[in-house]
Amino acid sequence: MTARDGGYVPGRHKIDDYGGGGFRFADMSHKGSILALPSGVRAVPLSNAAEIDEAMIDRALSESGGLDVFVVGTGQDLLPLASVLRAKLRASGVGCETMATGAAVRTYNMLVDEDRRVGALLIAV
Repeated sequence: MTARDGGYVPGRHKIDDYGGGGFRFADMSHKGSILALPSGVRAVPLSNAAEIDEAMIDRALSESGGLDVFVVGTGQDLLPLASVLRAKLRASGVGCETMATGAAVRTYNMLVDEDRRVGALLIAV
């Protein structure tokens, strides 16, 4: 699955592993960043948190089918999400948690286990 080929795996999937520049989920391996939503997991062409823009947030909101919480994994280190992006999520009634990707993966998986309406944008590390 790659961002270039429109990589998409339908369905809700926990993240089995991360690191080495990618993720393992749904019995497959992917190099690069991902957008994990209740509707499916999609490859996204982001290499760092500074590249997250309104279009990416709009995509997450439109493809998700409704979220309560959106988890953003910003890479190796915790970086703040731009206030305009947080405001867009808040205006849509979606809570946002931003953290380093490792913590974001663990949080996302825990919320999936709790059957919460959660999505995650995870920058590969």
